[in-house]
Amino acid sequence: MSSSDLRPLRVAPFALAAVLAVAGGLVGGCTVEPLYGSGNRLETGSVEPESSRLASISVAAPDTREALEVRNHLIFMLNGGAQRQDDARYHLRLVVTKRNMPVLDYQISANSNDLDPTAGTMELKAAYTLSDAKTGKTVATGQRMAQASYDRPRQYYSSWRAERDAVDRAARELAEYLRLALAQDLRRVEN
Repeated sequence: MSSSDLRPLRVAPFALAAVLAVAGGLVGGCTVEPLYGSGNRLETGSVEPESSRLASISVAAPDTREALEVRNHLIFMLNGGAQRQDDARYHLRLVVTKRNMPVLDYQISANSNDLDPTAGTMELKAAYTLSDAKTGKTVATGQRMAQASYDRPRQYYSSWRAERDAVDRAARELAEYLRLALAQDLRRVEN
């Protein structure tokens, strides 16, 4: 078969019209709107009361470094980085505990039964009590937990720093969990 024997492929006009109609229908379905929801933009009325409720919480001074990290991140998330309000409607008391768990141990030498940890998990737990600032009545209580894994190198300072970084990561995550829990508690209390 030579190239001169090939005839150009003829497409029936009806088939071409059908393909274009199907393609037009598919492209017509493409929009830039949410699939499940109205095409309207986010209404600020639904967001604003939640943020003002959360900003009305004052957080008590902590007693440990871990609690201070959680408190600092939580205050930033509650107030959006702004100064704390003096007329707080709620008072939050946090009790943060730390637990360091070795995950993987290896034997230091063949003649020794001592095991040296090479990886660990830092666990922070926070028990919180939310109370009304005027009456002192407890509004909500709860408990949240966050974990962060880390490697433990053989150098002392590196191991100490990795542990501290794990505490900071767990504190940041725990503050996010607490913010969500407080938002749920306030919605339940005020509705």
